[in-house]
Amino acid sequence: MESIILFAPLVGSLIAGFGWRFVSIRGAQWITTGLLFLACALSWIVFLSHGPETQHIQILRWIESGTLSTDWSIRLDRLTSIMLIVVTTVSALVHLYSFGYMAHDENFKEGEESYRARFFAYLSFFTFAMLMLVTSDNLVQMFFGWEGVGVASYLLIGFYYRKPSANAAAMKAFIVNRVGDFGFALGIFALFFLTDSIKFDDVFAAAPELADSTLTFLWADWTATEVVALLLFIGAMGKSAQLILHTWLPDAMEGPTPVSALIHAATMVTAGVFLVCRMSPLMEYAPNAMMFVTFLGATTAFFAATVGLVQNDIKRVIAYSTCSQLGYMFVAAGVGVYSVAMFHLFTHAFFKAMLFLGAGSVIHAMHHEQDMRNYGGLRKKIPYTFWAMMIGTLAITGVGIPLTHIGFAGFLSKDAVIESAWAGTAGGYAFWMLVIAALFTSFYSWRLIFMTFFGKARGDKHTHDHAHESPMVMLVPLGVLALGAVFSGMVWYGSFFGDHNKVNSFFGIPAHHAEADAGHGAADAGHGEEAAADHGEASDHGEAVAAADHGMAPQGAIFMAPDNTVMDDAHHAPVWVKVSPFVAMLIGLATAYWFYIVNPALPKRLAEQQRPLYLFLLNKWYFDEIYDFLFVQPSKALGRILWKKGDTNVIDGSINGVAMGIVPFFTRLAGKAQSGYIFTYAFAMVIGIAVLITWMTLSGGAH
Repeated sequence: MESIILFAPLVGSLIAGFGWRFVSIRGAQWITTGLLFLACALSWIVFLSHGPETQHIQILRWIESGTLSTDWSIRLDRLTSIMLIVVTTVSALVHLYSFGYMAHDENFKEGEESYRARFFAYLSFFTFAMLMLVTSDNLVQMFFGWEGVGVASYLLIGFYYRKPSANAAAMKAFIVNRVGDFGFALGIFALFFLTDSIKFDDVFAAAPELADSTLTFLWADWTATEVVALLLFIGAMGKSAQLILHTWLPDAMEGPTPVSALIHAATMVTAGVFLVCRMSPLMEYAPNAMMFVTFLGATTAFFAATVGLVQNDIKRVIAYSTCSQLGYMFVAAGVGVYSVAMFHLFTHAFFKAMLFLGAGSVIHAMHHEQDMRNYGGLRKKIPYTFWAMMIGTLAITGVGIPLTHIGFAGFLSKDAVIESAWAGTAGGYAFWMLVIAALFTSFYSWRLIFMTFFGKARGDKHTHDHAHESPMVMLVPLGVLALGAVFSGMVWYGSFFGDHNKVNSFFGIPAHHAEADAGHGAADAGHGEEAAADHGEASDHGEAVAAADHGMAPQGAIFMAPDNTVMDDAHHAPVWVKVSPFVAMLIGLATAYWFYIVNPALPKRLAEQQRPLYLFLLNKWYFDEIYDFLFVQPSKALGRILWKKGDTNVIDGSINGVAMGIVPFFTRLAGKAQSGYIFTYAFAMVIGIAVLITWMTLSGGAH
């Protein structure tokens, strides 16, 4: 069954990509979509029926080279089964949605039909690469899927290859990801160098020893776990668009909207979060690296939320929202509550995919107009899309009943992240950044709703008059995702963030860890701040326990060291901490309502009064301009020097100089010697004989 889940998208991709002439374009669409729904159904069966234990399913022997011996096999545990349903569910619905969205695509020439089969082939290939990544049982197999996802994203972002902006965005995504992937590759090399293996179980078993060994890296000595954890996280930064390597994500909106939903909301960008959670047995022994993960995640959440406040392109608002939510996931992982990072990843997949597909439905209705300033009053024209977007917005902003487990998906998972951040940083930087980001998220999400669906119609009157609801094939996926956006948080809250025994049993963590954690939690209740502050430093006890199981990888899909009491401390957070995200959501909603419903002239006036700040946010903190100045222009200048001075002057000049200067010069000299008079040649021969005799005489005398 697991092999069918993995290879069904690949089979569909090959049929659609190379065999569309035989099965027809419509056949290619149906085959790829049908195989994805098959994979989706089997994934849900695996998720609901498979226990928390870890299974290894060998597919084939793969690499045999020296001491490197590895299989291509599937690692099936709770982390894998969560990712399987996320990837296949969203992908299957995106395939179905694309039937309607791509039916009358204006970006291709009349009569050029093959692009539709190519589009579905790319979607399925992307899904296969992502499944390869999440089912991998070793680091090289994971890297194979990691790079496959990068290639697929390049093909899909640049799918409209006639648009220069789409080609540029595809190249930008590919190049920025290469920077992160270099860090990931170095991390894999380091682990193989240190452990002589790339299998997860071997690496995890060696983690306590690595924590005691040192490496010299960048002119300083570090513990091996710190170096490896940081290098792996650099890979995650590129794929998951964290600050510094985030610049590709908003530009990736150049691809068709279904691509945005698939790659940049639910699957590819969550690969980095999955990597950090998968490597938790290593990460737990790298407190300094995890502090950096927490800091960068919180900063990314804040940065992206500020930029989202002023964007006007409907897809870019949601793109920055994705960037921000990924920051939340990294904060949860950084403070050591990996189950909560996966919880937010899980719920986010449903409501973010729904927001993207809802935005696609709006764009479809408005004849590919994406500027929200040209929308307004659309809720009566496209009511189903309006309600889908409303549910997605209620989920992402975190609407629910405070201090209960009743609410939309984002309410439960986002609150869990914020409570974990409070416990893990003793109410420090990460906690406050996330609460402020929650306020901004609420503002820009409701701003999107109010600008799009309320108020007076703006922009082209003809477009508004002809706005119409999307076909059923586009609305059904929205309805299915709505179920996830409403119920996924409430149904699985206990499994991801309930009492410790429940979380441990869901992720297959052995009971003795649970007892140790529960004991810590009871002892530390009421003074969670001290316990949380100790989390980064007191790893001695955790190392001792892990060393007791020397040579054995920890059981369970994730690993939380016995001294990691952050989850228990989060449950004992004060009431004001638990209510803070809800209050932030209400403030954001009230401000957006005042700005865009009560007094629509206010935003423009405020933007004019605070012009520098407005431009700073509108231009995304000038990251693109800074990178252009630091990296792009010097690279171009170097290229010009090598071209003009090196290629043109030196290489071309040398060849041209030899061909057009030196050779003609000697030719002319030789030409002068050819006078045509016999006495000249006789004289030359006499001179030659005289020279020869002189040389023979002198050289003979020397002997």
